[in-house]
Amino acid sequence: MPKKGGKHAEMGKETQTHCKRAKLEAACSPSVLCFENPDSLFRSLISPIKEEVFFKEYWEQKPLLVQRNDPLVAAYYLSLFQLSDLKELCSQDLYYGRDVNICRCVNGKKKVLNKEGKVNYMQLKKDFDQKKATIQFHQPQRFKEELWKIQEKLECYFGSLVGSNVYITPQGSQGLPPHYDDVEVFILQLEGEKHWRLYKPTVHLAREYNVESEDRIGNPTHEFILKPGDLLYFPRGTIHQADTPLGTSHSTHVTISTYQNNSWGDFLLDAIPGLVFDTAKDDVVLRTSIPRQLLMQVNTADSTKKLSSLLRRLADHLDHTRELRSSDMKKDFIMHRLPPCLGCDSGSLTPGGKLPKIDSKIRLQFRDHALISVEPDQENADEIRREMVYVYHSLKNRRDTHMMGTEDDTASEDGTSQTHGLRFPLSYLEALKQIWSSSTVNVKELNLTSDEEKENLALSLWSECLIEVL
Repeated sequence: MPKKGGKHAEMGKETQTHCKRAKLEAACSPSVLCFENPDSLFRSLISPIKEEVFFKEYWEQKPLLVQRNDPLVAAYYLSLFQLSDLKELCSQDLYYGRDVNICRCVNGKKKVLNKEGKVNYMQLKKDFDQKKATIQFHQPQRFKEELWKIQEKLECYFGSLVGSNVYITPQGSQGLPPHYDDVEVFILQLEGEKHWRLYKPTVHLAREYNVESEDRIGNPTHEFILKPGDLLYFPRGTIHQADTPLGTSHSTHVTISTYQNNSWGDFLLDAIPGLVFDTAKDDVVLRTSIPRQLLMQVNTADSTKKLSSLLRRLADHLDHTRELRSSDMKKDFIMHRLPPCLGCDSGSLTPGGKLPKIDSKIRLQFRDHALISVEPDQENADEIRREMVYVYHSLKNRRDTHMMGTEDDTASEDGTSQTHGLRFPLSYLEALKQIWSSSTVNVKELNLTSDEEKENLALSLWSECLIEVL
């Protein structure tokens, strides 16, 4: 058994307040999640905590514990994933390492007990029962439709990739040592009970995963038991560990995570190259040469003043620009996120209804799954590259590779990554903005020169299932 950080009765005042508040308002909690739109899904996920309260007081700041004591919510959570699901899932060619990890925390360290090759259910159950090992199931939304629905809506809500892992731990055991993650974490307790201890971060809003030793983290700031239907949130960087208490056969929870590499720093890394490129077109100072042999110097302190003045020029240009490019982060999100959950894999999504004509009225659909980007022409290798408008979408993404670190679903014949979407001349940008910003629009009123261009634009979007004809 891992060393305990204090008795449950010694929870911090803050945690006790959260628990009381959640229990007092538990009668208001919904029996199931609301999938009407991304906003309603998130509000129902954190209920009874209000959305504005969550982002003002908790998001990126401190943990939130919601203890519901609601049998209907507990029953719904149980339907998401349970220990008994493993037998059927193991028949679907699962592999150790890729799909499942077997591990246990031993003397403050993670001990991996994976075998080679395909996962065998009887061996998996043996390790679970006899070795008290934790089963970590990677990205269960690939197999569980209800998790697919939840995570797809959350990706729309956050505008960031949302992954998940299921952890199943037998009684009297712990799977992972104290550690912190580089993601915002939402934990849903599905089966049994889990004893949690949270500690003050050593790195606030951490950018990487790290294991911390017991002698460095001090006493827990929060300690509690999660029961079925309960929810726990904590920010990236929060040190945590959890074990299944004696007296409960096992614990199952799903960890839903988001906002990995999605900070202002990451956005700057993505946006500044485009800003420099655009500013240099108009600012001759940025086009002047660097000093001779600058790249060969060990000490470049003399250049920092020059860089500071150039950065100020970039800031001045940014104050007067209307648009800021962020193509790589946008494309990475669109390429790797879940497709819409339509009751079947969206690879079978095909255009339907009437063909758009010049006198048609059209409406954008799957707005949350498409974006517009202005970039240099990717198909023109000439020295002078025109800017083009690209419409990227995730309607044809593959659910079975979501968050698995594989590029099979986006690789072209030459091995480079590609996205699903369309390419238009820059002159189409205003017409596309019309479609994106309007509830409905008449094809003949699109901001393009000829009727042929208007029809072609509508037909191209329709062929990708991005618009419907009313």
